Amino acid sequence: MRQDLTRVINSEFPSKKIIVVGDVIADQFLHGTIDRVSREAPVFILKHDRTETLPGGAGNAAVNVASLGGHVFLIGVVGCDRNGEHLLESLRSANVNCEGVVVASSFETTTKVRVLASRHHATRQQVIRIDYEGKLQMEESVERSLVENFHDLAAGADAIIVSDYNYGVVSKSFSALVRDYAKRRGIPLLVDSRYRLRDFVGMTSATPNQEEVEDLIGKKLLDEADLVDHCEELRRELNCEALLVTRGSKGMVLLEKDGTKAHLEAVGSKEPVDVTGAGDTVIAAYSLALASGLSFLESAWIANHAGGIVVMKKGTASVTPEELIESINFNKLACK
Repeated sequence: MRQDLTRVINSEFPSKKIIVVGDVIADQFLHGTIDRVSREAPVFILKHDRTETLPGGAGNAAVNVASLGGHVFLIGVVGCDRNGEHLLESLRSANVNCEGVVVASSFETTTKVRVLASRHHATRQQVIRIDYEGKLQMEESVERSLVENFHDLAAGADAIIVSDYNYGVVSKSFSALVRDYAKRRGIPLLVDSRYRLRDFVGMTSATPNQEEVEDLIGKKLLDEADLVDHCEELRRELNCEALLVTRGSKGMVLLEKDGTKAHLEAVGSKEPVDVTGAGDTVIAAYSLALASGLSFLESAWIANHAGGIVVMKKGTASVTPEELIESINFNKLACK
């Protein structure tokens, strides 16, 4: 299997066109050094060194498609503000086509600020996260622009990703339009939804993590048998062909419509460095593999490796084809 997957990554991924629709987030990292304790309150004083803005959410999924060699077109909304400008610059520098991104003056770019701090010469760690949530009140003109952008850019797509963080871009009407288009074209449609997975019925596949599944069903899943049973019920409810559930250090579980059930062991270390954006990496690799004609199981294998690589990197990160091939060649994973 490893030789076949390597061939697909090298020869098929670069020819695939992927559309990413969803909530684009600015992942901002504020780096600094702790010098002393404040006299005003029992808190550290952080001496600011630099701030970097990276694509998060749908933007991170798009960056990962691009880093794996695919041609990616992003459709979403950013605000007419400085964070939106920095975000678009970062996306374009990562070879993401941003023609489909609407810049809306009525919208504040959703921004997640992570403060990374340490003493001199020590490893910096995240000490706090501050969220600026730009909940989009969908104006008719903005939605019309999104729909027009989708129609303009979707022609010739090999797969579509819907990345929903509940910030308002993926309305029910917009997601239905995308779903119907994918069905007419016969191309894979993958969805990653943080809070609204039940709103996305009839997609090809979904990639929730275990915590998201537990939130949906209102129950903690303590063993794998219980997980499989409830996830199969969820797969039927969503009417999708396959459900790929990520479980962190416990790997992944894949459930298919034909009754296939597989557990994929986690790749590499059981102690991740940073899980920020790992789900975006998983769905990016999964979509490229499915677009290349691989089975759900083969595509899940590739996505599992991609996720295992990215959690060993700090911050919002992506995976390259070389890293993916190296992981596949050197990690012999069990699948049962």
